[in-house]
Formats: sequence, structure tokens, C-alpha cells
Amino acid sequence: MPAEFETLLLDVTEGIATITLNRPDRKNAFNPKMAIELIAAFDATDADDAVKAVIVTGSGDSAFCAGADLKAGGSTFDAGQREAERRAAGDTADLSRDGGGRVALRVFQSLKPVIAAFNGAAVGVGVTMTLPMDIRIASTTARFGFVFARRGIALEATSSWFLPRLVGAPTALEWAYSGRVFAAEEAHRRGLVQSLHEPADLIPAARALAHDFIDHSAPMSLAVTRQLIWRGLVADHPMEAHRADSRSMRQRGASADAREGISAFLEKRPAVFPDKVSAGLPDLWPDWEEPEYR
Repeated sequence: MPAEFETLLLDVTEGIATITLNRPDRKNAFNPKMAIELIAAFDATDADDAVKAVIVTGSGDSAFCAGADLKAGGSTFDAGQREAERRAAGDTADLSRDGGGRVALRVFQSLKPVIAAFNGAAVGVGVTMTLPMDIRIASTTARFGFVFARRGIALEATSSWFLPRLVGAPTALEWAYSGRVFAAEEAHRRGLVQSLHEPADLIPAARALAHDFIDHSAPMSLAVTRQLIWRGLVADHPMEAHRADSRSMRQRGASADAREGISAFLEKRPAVFPDKVSAGLPDLWPDWEEPEYR
């Protein structure tokens, strides 16, 4: 890393990977190539132990992502049209599956904390693909819209699962039913984004948040914590969380990271955690079936 992409920029500085949606002439609109490259970018950040956190933002100052690229006009969402475009982009996955959903599932599997930094408008898949990210912050000029019903389609990119869990079913239904575009202030007030920032302060705020996550924490602990929280959302009973937590305490408690973390605390020095996330997560969920995002 950094890798070369057609629709993205990828930079790693101070342990933070910044993925920038980079189709400014199309307001960073989502297309099949972007889907392929976002999955590849998250594969790259997971595999690189130099990366401790990921920020996703857009190029320019007017749009994070204007949603699906509508250059095909009225046939944009026709199955045949979409499958042809995906084949042309080199997509070899199951073409019956929603491309935005494959991206969202890949984000869900990330081993690093993920922050969305909305620099401008985020509508359609431009907002739904960010719902599995851990934290969303926004410029005061950003706008949001779950506009699908106004285009004759419906929710996608796993948003029917994530959105009501983030903001509650009534708000999710209101936004999805109306399809209206709303301001950053409403997104903040109703829990879609965690904080608002002046445009010039957005990326510095995202980086400061990322540093707060990574500067003093063990990368493997962050990876385990991320999956404990997200996978816990589908647990049928707290006992499932108790079992996963217990396995985590047993395995992580005997780790080199735990020995280093306690020693550093007692010796009043910064910890240097040795465990590598690229080695993979401990088996805390023996019955978990990993969702297939490809």
C-alpha cells in the first residue's frame, strides 16, 4: 500500500488509511468498478498491520457520494443492464446480489475501526454503504437521503438491517418512505451521525478520532471488540454474548498483548503490543457462519 485504483484514492499516514471516493466529475457516484475497488481496499487494509484504523471520505467539497451512477437513465436498475455493467467492470461474483450489499458486508467484516467522514451529499448507496462503519461524522454542509422509493426501488446494501438498528424503526421508515433529502443537523439529531464539523475541520476531526481509538489500544483488542459488538446485534440471548466474552477473556487474557498491556501500565510507559491482526481473529464464535461478501 498505497494501492492504485481507478475510482478511489488510498493513503496510509500515521497508521490511518484514508479511502477517498474519487469520481469528482460524477459527484463520486457509485458504480460496479467502485464496488470492486472498495472491497479490494478493505482487503488491503485488513492485511496491512501498519493500518490501525480506516477513514472513508469523498473527493471535492460538494458530495461524499451522490448514490448510484445514473448514466444509463431509466434502465439503470434493470437487472440485465446492471449485470452487463458488472461483467464489464470485471465482477465475477454472483450477479444476482446487490453490489452495494457486498460492499457493506465487507465493511462489516473489517478488522479495523472504520470512520465515515461525510464531506458533502450522501444519498442512496452513498449513505447505505456506510451504515456498517463504526462512526459517522459529517460536514455541516452534508445532506442525506434514502431516496429509493422516489426512484421506484427500495432499500439496498443491507440497509434494511443496519438502519433501524442505528436510528430505530420509526425513523428508518420515515426516511425510507418519504425519500426526502435532509440536512446534516437532522442526521446528527436523530443519530445517523455522531458529530458535525465545519468543512475544513472534518478530516482533522476524523483523524483525531482515529488516533483516540488506536494510539493506546491493542490492534487485536480493537478487532475483537468490533466483532463482539456487531455480531452481538444478532445474538438471540445475552448468554451468547457471555460465551463469546468468556472465550475472549480466556484467549486474550493469555496473550502477549495482555502481558504487555499490564506491564506497561505498572511500569508507567507506553505499551508496544506485539499481536498482529493479520494473523486472524481468535475463534470466539465457533458456530458463526461468516457472511459471504464476494
